[in-house]
Amino acid sequence: MPAIKSLEELKRVREEALQKKKMKATPGNVQVIVAMGTCGIAAGARDTMKSVLSFIESNSLSGVTVTQTGCIGMCEQEPIMQVVIGDQPKVVYGKVNAEVAEQIMKQHVQNGIPVKDYVLPL
Repeated sequence: MPAIKSLEELKRVREEALQKKKMKATPGNVQVIVAMGTCGIAAGARDTMKSVLSFIESNSLSGVTVTQTGCIGMCEQEPIMQVVIGDQPKVVYGKVNAEVAEQIMKQHVQNGIPVKDYVLPL
């Protein structure tokens, strides 16, 4: 991040951070995070990510933020996907291939019902 050179710029950066924080806590707002560390990519996380993005596009979903993260530390469960809806606790899924990702998007993201077969205990 480049150095902040003015008070106005600092205020703008602060406002953007507050908006992101507010967005995450808004009920009904969804955050989908796909682990894209080396082991995740080797296990097929790229296909998982493509499936998530394709589902969002084909169903014209709004209010869904998709991000990627690095290694989560559960390599044997890769590909891993997390779903956070509003201020509810996050749900972490393991062994998420493209088909499972579509099922999670349909059942959990659209209808609010976690797909219990793939939920990882934390």
